[in-house]
Amino acid sequence: MSAKRFILNASRTSRQGALINVGKESDEYQALTNSMTMAAEDMVEIGLAEGQSALVRTQFGEATFKCEAGKIPLGMIFIPYGPPTCKLMGGDTDGTGMPTSKGWHVEVVPQ
Repeated sequence: MSAKRFILNASRTSRQGALINVGKESDEYQALTNSMTMAAEDMVEIGLAEGQSALVRTQFGEATFKCEAGKIPLGMIFIPYGPPTCKLMGGDTDGTGMPTSKGWHVEVVPQ
C-alpha cells in the first residue's frame, strides 16, 4: 500500500437532497458523506480495495472515508459535502461565505 496525491472535488449530490428529508443524522446520510469515489485504476495503483477505508489528508486536516470505484477521471477523487469534508477545508472563503471546495490537492492513504 502506498500514499498518492490526488485532486479532490467535493460537492452536494442529488442523493443528499433526497436524504435531507430523512435527516443528516440518519445512517444512510452518514454513509454517503463518509464515502469517496475514485477511478478503479487509481485504487489498484495505491492498493485500495472496494469498500476499504482510506485517510484523506490536506494541509488543514484529515478524515477517513470508505472508498468505492466509479466514473471519475484518473488522479481525481469525489467526496459528497458533509462533516468529514469540513475537516479538510481551510477557513478562507474568498469573500463568498463558503470555503473553497474544488481542486484541493490531497494525499490518499489506504487504511
